[in-house]
Amino acid sequence: MIGRLNHVAIAVPDLEKGIHLYAELLGAKVSKPLDLPEHGVRVVFIELPNTKIELLEPLGEKSPIAAFLNKNPAGGMHHVCYEVDDIIAARDKLVAEGVQVLGDGEPKTGAHGNPVVFLHPRDGLGTLIELEQA
Repeated sequence: MIGRLNHVAIAVPDLEKGIHLYAELLGAKVSKPLDLPEHGVRVVFIELPNTKIELLEPLGEKSPIAAFLNKNPAGGMHHVCYEVDDIIAARDKLVAEGVQVLGDGEPKTGAHGNPVVFLHPRDGLGTLIELEQA
């Protein structure tokens, strides 16, 4: 079921500082910022040869990233994203095994335009897991 690692997401209090670190200091290719109001975030993707890093900045105080940054003011690793061939089949199998899918359980459109779901960290060995349809 699980495919390749799509990205590792890092919550940041200042997206421009993150862009500077990755683009200017580390020499990586960084996408243009993209606002995702339905998820409450502004994101950029850092392109690596084998995966991506996603930097997440909150869009407003109601953003889940704002809550994360309240607990972790410097930022930090927020989630890992794995690709799956069939998001509905993956979700249904996990739910049948007792895994909690966050929100209403229905896939939402993610930053890459593909359906995504998030799994509760208690079911992900303490890590928030995002599944994205490949």
